[in-house]
Amino acid sequence: MFGLRGSSRSRVALAGALGVGLVFSLAACGGDKSDDSSGSTDTAAAAIDCSQFSSFGDLKGKTVSLYTSIVTPEDTPHKKSYEAFEKCTGVTVKYEGDKSFETQILVRAKAGTPPDVAYVPQPGLLQQLVATGKAVEAPKEVADNADKFFGKDWKAYGTVDGKFYAAPLGANVKSLVWYSPKDFKDKGYTVPTTLDELKQLSDKIAATGAKPWCAGIGSGDATGWPATDWVEDFVLRTAGAETYDKWVKHEIPFNAPEITAAFDAVGGYLKNDKYVNGGLGDVKSVASTTFQDAGLQILEGNCSLHRQASFYAANFTKGTDISENGDVYAFYLPGKDATTKPVLGGGEFVLAFADRPEVKAFQYYLSTDTWANEKAKVSSGWVSANKGLKIENLKNPIDVLSAKILQDPNAQFRFDGSDMMPAAIGSNAFWKQSTAWITGQDTTTTVNNIEAAWPKK
Repeated sequence: MFGLRGSSRSRVALAGALGVGLVFSLAACGGDKSDDSSGSTDTAAAAIDCSQFSSFGDLKGKTVSLYTSIVTPEDTPHKKSYEAFEKCTGVTVKYEGDKSFETQILVRAKAGTPPDVAYVPQPGLLQQLVATGKAVEAPKEVADNADKFFGKDWKAYGTVDGKFYAAPLGANVKSLVWYSPKDFKDKGYTVPTTLDELKQLSDKIAATGAKPWCAGIGSGDATGWPATDWVEDFVLRTAGAETYDKWVKHEIPFNAPEITAAFDAVGGYLKNDKYVNGGLGDVKSVASTTFQDAGLQILEGNCSLHRQASFYAANFTKGTDISENGDVYAFYLPGKDATTKPVLGGGEFVLAFADRPEVKAFQYYLSTDTWANEKAKVSSGWVSANKGLKIENLKNPIDVLSAKILQDPNAQFRFDGSDMMPAAIGSNAFWKQSTAWITGQDTTTTVNNIEAAWPKK
């Protein structure tokens, strides 16, 4: 039932971000120190306990093939993070990055020539790969680490038909609102901790004659996806995680009252002429403005708030201070109350197609707090939901914020809903109808049209 569209949408977002200056923004956030990290595998191995791999036997001279969509230059910190494992065990990790990963991994699995390990960026694709019969269940050591270091929500995404296959790897947070700390301080605004406070803040800003929000859902052929993220975030907040899960699985219809209510709640922001679109135009300009450009209005003083994922940091130009007291920063999009913490986001999962000892050892390493911290030391713009990840090892403030959100014991993490819906919905009807909705179509027509497009079994 699942299409391959989810991760391609993520690539659209990342590609847009990269096109606006990822290197510059990471430098502003503290810089990607991966190139400055020691290249010595002796040094890397000395930093970890090699005895943890002894139960897997003598692995010297073995090779593990790894296949992923992560390509140059983002692959450099990944490769560095394996150095300690390679030195400890004598295993060589053969890394292969491919922009066509999402289609090619299925082709290779069905042909009986899969890699030893793959980084799978969406639960739907994971299910399809398991269905080929070529994937193998995760070893007990990995399952134990999943229980120890990750929440039940995360482990469930790596489980298919009651069997655990894949531990989480990296993660991203979409439930963020970007703002200017300096602007908030100057004007006496405080970061909201509930949805009611968010509405009150928006009203307070609007009362000054300013437009509190700037938004853009333009993304070429993928126009509309930022609006679907808004809706998903509000389904989580207004209807709850259990209803969200039913909605994504189509156990309740797309035009159910709870979903209609979430659209209307989003409309209270994005279709409100008093709230949008700061520095850009009227409500309809939300559809014609690219998601990359919209939040830049914060730095121009034309708006105060922009809801977008953690990766949005890449859109700010060189020299922008992205920090808690800087030019721009972000806060968690609050829930109904200060203790409820629904989190919308994405991530990758480590799926194996072989059960040799060296493959199990590599899976084990990637599921540990050891690897998460090694990766953090050589990366910027990366975070994990691993509870053993030490915040002090993260390199920039947005990574720190994301990790704190993911590690919050009250966090209820849910994967991007449209990424798990059939492609006819997630990358077609949901995007297109949300765009029509922004430009004037009513909510009832919108949700009815999406429901009518849901593929019949």
